[in-house]
Amino acid sequence: MRTPFSRGRRPAAGHLPGDSGQPGGSSPRRSGGSGGARRRGGALLLGVAMVATLGLTACGSDDDGDSAAPQPAVSFAPGTTMSRLQDAGKITVGTKFDQNLFGLKNLSGKPEGFDVEIAEIITDALGIPRDKVNFVETVSANREPFIQQGRVDMVVATYTINDKRKKVVDFAGPYYVAGQSIMVAKNNTDITGKDSLAGKKVCSVSGSTPAENIRKVAPAAQLVLFDGYSKCADALKNGQVDAVTTDNVILLGLIDKDPDAFKVVGGTFTKEPYGIGIKKGDTAFRTFINNTLEAAYSDGRWEKAFSSTVGKVEPNTPTPPAVDRYTP
Repeated sequence: MRTPFSRGRRPAAGHLPGDSGQPGGSSPRRSGGSGGARRRGGALLLGVAMVATLGLTACGSDDDGDSAAPQPAVSFAPGTTMSRLQDAGKITVGTKFDQNLFGLKNLSGKPEGFDVEIAEIITDALGIPRDKVNFVETVSANREPFIQQGRVDMVVATYTINDKRKKVVDFAGPYYVAGQSIMVAKNNTDITGKDSLAGKKVCSVSGSTPAENIRKVAPAAQLVLFDGYSKCADALKNGQVDAVTTDNVILLGLIDKDPDAFKVVGGTFTKEPYGIGIKKGDTAFRTFINNTLEAAYSDGRWEKAFSSTVGKVEPNTPTPPAVDRYTP
């Protein structure tokens, strides 16, 4: 069963990645002068600049997404995370490896999905080539530790923004809003939603928001925890549990892989805003990511990323959510 999403007009674009509020700079203006020699010299400099600009523009990603990304038109203030990453020419991103449509390692060993596409929108804006983006598996329980320990530069992993997590990490976004639901075996008629889970074995993931939520909304359910939702799906298929609960789009991804085995029941009962997790207190980096997301909302990159991933099973493209520029 597909969970409907509302259509709507895309919100107006906000700040672009290099606007005011974003650390950066522009090339100083050369002073002019009179005389043919100076004009000829100026024309030559302009021609060189145009060639350089065209060269950067031409350096785009190819079909397999491994070539160098276009270099950004902005420079970053020294000492910022953006400057450090741009100078290094590489970045480490935490994401899921077992969530179809969002973060799933394909047969060639590379992750793919909506979260991966969102991450690459950010890394492109930093000017980092696609083949220099190192994706590492980040499960629900280790997202905060990975950020705090510096093992990743950011986490894009169906990562719900909530007040508890904001105490230890910062979030950019949200870039998507999901809702928690229930998945059961296709022939199951006993479970119709969260109110029929009493005494049932319900599977979710350790350290996840859905696990916390189901304790509150269905306290009489028997919660079974694994470290990944694919293991929950296997347990459901084998009859070890009666239901799986997580965000609706994650469940759609599980159903897409095995459509004859599962179904979603009961609709959604929460709102889960997905954000990009970064180190606590890195306001400049958060501002940059938020600016980049808003630009992607406006110019169609976000919609393209959704359509090529989640849109394969959910044809109704939602309106991108408004970025929350909260004060930590």
